[in-house]
Amino acid sequence: MVYHIANLSDWENAKTAGAYSCESLTKEGFIHLSRIDQVLFVANSFFKGVHDLVLLEIDPIKIKQALRYEMVNDQVFPHLYSNLNIDAVINVYDFPPSEDGTFQLPSKLQ
Repeated sequence: MVYHIANLSDWENAKTAGAYSCESLTKEGFIHLSRIDQVLFVANSFFKGVHDLVLLEIDPIKIKQALRYEMVNDQVFPHLYSNLNIDAVINVYDFPPSEDGTFQLPSKLQ
């Protein structure tokens, strides 16, 4: 599985539109994804204290476009250079920060 931290409003829009898009696709040309072992690094580095987030669990086999695995600093991250078809999303988890603004994985993923 691969994962994506999404704004709740973007996810709600995707359910109506039938495909998920986000600001990074427009600005950078791709949707940032992570392996499970990378989720907390990404969340705590880029989303500390941000509310109204969800964590999308995505089956890469169901993604209609190919993922690209690219080196970012010292890690390889999956990137999607298109909208995400929502039927590839197999679970959606509430993803609130803790009181100090940091994140923990949802209990079902620990």
